Amino acid sequence: MKFIRKNFKKSIILILLCLILGYVTNITSIPERIVIFENEKLNLGQIFGITIKEKGDSVIQTSNIDNKVEEKTVTLSLFNIIDLKDVKVSVVENTKVIPLGNIVGLKIYSDGVLVIGMTEVGGVKPYEGSNIKEGDLIVSVDNINVTTTKQLIECVNASEGKQIEIKYVRDGEEYTTNIEPIKTSNNEYKIGLWVRDGAVGIGTATYYNPSNGKIATLGHGIVDVDTDSLITVESGSITNARISKLKKGIEGEPGEIKGSLIEDEVIGSININTQFGIYGNVYYTSLLDLNNTEEMEVALIEEIKKGPAKIILALEDGIRKEYDIEIKKIYKNNTEDNKSMLIEITDDELIEKTGGIIQGMSGAPIVQNGKFIGAITHVLINNPKQGYALFGETMIKQMNN
Repeated sequence: MKFIRKNFKKSIILILLCLILGYVTNITSIPERIVIFENEKLNLGQIFGITIKEKGDSVIQTSNIDNKVEEKTVTLSLFNIIDLKDVKVSVVENTKVIPLGNIVGLKIYSDGVLVIGMTEVGGVKPYEGSNIKEGDLIVSVDNINVTTTKQLIECVNASEGKQIEIKYVRDGEEYTTNIEPIKTSNNEYKIGLWVRDGAVGIGTATYYNPSNGKIATLGHGIVDVDTDSLITVESGSITNARISKLKKGIEGEPGEIKGSLIEDEVIGSININTQFGIYGNVYYTSLLDLNNTEEMEVALIEEIKKGPAKIILALEDGIRKEYDIEIKKIYKNNTEDNKSMLIEITDDELIEKTGGIIQGMSGAPIVQNGKFIGAITHVLINNPKQGYALFGETMIKQMNN
């Protein structure tokens, strides 16, 4: 009997600890800065006992934040007794953008060189004991900044076999280590690391914001294929692209827009690569071909409805066309990833051309009832007519964040 009571007490304590851990995790997961639109309520989810108050003031309702201010600090409080953390709330004006649908080229150079593999040099592992591993980002050698593979090779060769100091970044933290390069039969020096300094590809431009000259593309980030992590941007460019072929998607095998970058038609820069898209500045609006386009308001999540909508794409001769889709499901509370809506291509012409959603269409803008509501992000491999899309509201907030 004592044994049962003891186990029962342990179980109760364990359950309480789990509840406390979950509660603390919910609080700490709330970001330090939140962006909302005018007239949008501040939604921090349902956390028992949490009240929101302006810094040092009384409790406020989530709908009562003064939307005329650009930024306000609010305090999250437990039962209005214990202050837990401060959150900065930025309010942005209801935005108008020009949905695009252009197929563009994307070229990204990383902030450092990414380690993607390791190899022996003359039967030796020079990196052994250095603690460097795949996914680390080398940012300097002997205090010389490194942003390309060419620069890394030059620094290693300049050592002439003497020990070099390497600074690298892992999970946002910077570390320092040392490696002694090995001389090869070609009189070159190697450290046994395979590295990459960027990525190149094509995708779809989502929208242009005339009020600030910024552009959004893809609706998802560019991830390194070897490390499955977002590439950190040091610099990059958005160019026009030339479509060479549309590979039709079939069940179990995604299709693809095949094409090439037009190197001398640089539309603008890439500033940041995020899980919610790639964002940058436009240099030459003439290269976007904004004729016959119009600004549209960005719909709030609450305004999006299941049912008919349209996507905009320029698949032939750079001419934008609208194609019919249906919004099957809306995940209104999902702001954690870029699968906010389940959509289906219903347009016979587009299905004939592509089979549905194909690689390269990520970023295609979606409009409904005269408003921009989001962008395509994924295709369902087993049903290429269906895929996921990201809320336009999320993209605007990401750009303003």
